[in-house]
Amino acid sequence: MGAFDDCCDDCCTCYSWRHFWWCVLCLVILAVVVLIVVLVAAFGFVRHVQVTVDDASLTRLALVTTPTTAFAYNLTLMLTIRNPNWAMAMTNTEPLDAAYGFDGQQFDRVRLAEDGDKHPAGKTRVYRLTSGADNAVVALGNAGVAEFRKENATGVFQVEVKITGEVKYTARVTKCKIEATCPLKLQLATPGDTAAVAVVFQKVKCKLAKAETNC
Repeated sequence: MGAFDDCCDDCCTCYSWRHFWWCVLCLVILAVVVLIVVLVAAFGFVRHVQVTVDDASLTRLALVTTPTTAFAYNLTLMLTIRNPNWAMAMTNTEPLDAAYGFDGQQFDRVRLAEDGDKHPAGKTRVYRLTSGADNAVVALGNAGVAEFRKENATGVFQVEVKITGEVKYTARVTKCKIEATCPLKLQLATPGDTAAVAVVFQKVKCKLAKAETNC
């Protein structure tokens, strides 16, 4: 800091051309240092995405056993993904998907965004998903069927939503995987059921997989 202090002292007494050019040099050096600090802060470090499920409702989840084990279901989600980096946008290098699972087995997958889609810096995107099927195949096995019957007796189901994708950040070469797991506990509510009004969903912060190097 001594050199900068000397520079500032000289800048306050620019009575000659020598002092003037010394002031200019000091200001240029200071501007370069500030620019480097800003660039490092903006592009030197990646802050991983933040994923939450802000709302969800399940109005049907029935087990179909013939000809194969499958689910008949209706699920609605409000999913949010935030890019906390203030200078770096994200561009999808792979599609962004949300997969639904029960007892560790996937039974459906929904596309959130396509390859090439851009997520601006510092912005939060909200995905409102309405999904359903009469015959979504799921390989539960005996243990999974038993777990379904157990949860069906209570009317409360544990459904897992897994977010997967890959993105590239502005001014960076590395591609970063996105993997987030959102465990949901959903009370089954049939359409028109007045009890559904009393069901309050608690916001879920999804757990991110450990980031790769440089991500």
